[in-house]
Amino acid sequence: MPSYVITEKCDGCKGQDKTACMYACPNDLMMLDKETMKATNLDASACWECLCCVKACPQQAMDLRGYADFVPLGGSVVPLRGSDSIMWTVKFRNGMTKRFKFPIRTTEEGSAVPDGGYPITTDIDDVELSTEPASALDHPVWTFKK
Repeated sequence: MPSYVITEKCDGCKGQDKTACMYACPNDLMMLDKETMKATNLDASACWECLCCVKACPQQAMDLRGYADFVPLGGSVVPLRGSDSIMWTVKFRNGMTKRFKFPIRTTEEGSAVPDGGYPITTDIDDVELSTEPASALDHPVWTFKK
């Protein structure tokens, strides 16, 4: 479901150098058109369909190109981002609507510990994964001889 910009809703994040969708896109596909001051997707065919831009847009100016097997004949999926959650509204083609609410990250950006607090194994010949807890190695299926 590649994303696209609804130009009538997009305000270019009020003329900032970098829009929310530009900041959120992991594939650097979003850009701000300096002439129209609207965001645009540079190449929808290269979209990873992660929907980061859709979820990050403060104006709800991003939408999804739904696939025929997902949103046929008028169905839609619309995210609404709040301060602590994202509400997905799914409208089915028969008119039925369902809403799903999911919490969003509450930790400060960049504060997550990459190794999860587990000791890092640097020995390349070690059978243990660097973030694998000791309890996993004691499991009968995963018991290895060192």
